[in-house]
Amino acid sequence: MTIRIPIAVSARHAHLSQETIDQVFGVGHQLRPRTWLSQTGQFAAQETVTLVGPRSQLRNVRVMGPPRERDQIEISRTDELELGLEAPVRVSGDLAATPGITVQGPAGSRILNSGVISARRHIHMNPQDATRLGVQNGESVQVKIDSEGRDLIFGDVTVRIRPDFRLELHLDTDEANAAGITNGSYAELLTA
Repeated sequence: MTIRIPIAVSARHAHLSQETIDQVFGVGHQLRPRTWLSQTGQFAAQETVTLVGPRSQLRNVRVMGPPRERDQIEISRTDELELGLEAPVRVSGDLAATPGITVQGPAGSRILNSGVISARRHIHMNPQDATRLGVQNGESVQVKIDSEGRDLIFGDVTVRIRPDFRLELHLDTDEANAAGITNGSYAELLTA
C-alpha cells in the first residue's frame, strides 16, 4: 500500500523564548500570527529578526510562534556557509553543543550562546498514522520523492509521533531544491 505524505519546506526561521522576544522586540511583546501552519497551534509570526554570524548576516528571518522555552535557530547548510558557522544536524530541541548567534530586532539584540541547528529531516505524524505506516517514534526511515527530472530518495528521516501532529514531511530549502519540490508535492515512505 502506498501512502502519500505531504511535504512542507522549512526556510530558515527562529523559535524564540519570551525573554529573547522581550529583548529584541520590547518588554511584553506578543508575537502576532501571520500564517497558521499545518501543525496544531504553530504559526509563522509577522515578526522577523536579523541573524548575525561571524562572516555575515541574514535579514528578515521569520520568527515562529508560539514562544518556546529555549531559543532555537534553524538554518540550512547554505545559510551556514553564508553566516560562517557550522550548525550540527539535529532534531528539534536537541541543542547541546550547538553554536550561538546574535539575534537583532527593532528594540535591541541578544547574543545566544547556543541553539543554532540544521534541522534533521523528519516526518510528523499522530499515533494512528504511525500504526498505519508501521513505524515507531524516533525511527529512521527512507522516503522517495518523484519529481520531474529530480527524483530522489532521502534516508535518515526521523519519525516524530505526537497525538497533535498532522502527517507531513519537513525538508529544508536545500533538500527541497535538490529534489525539485514544489507546493503540493508528496513523498512516499519506503518499507523494507
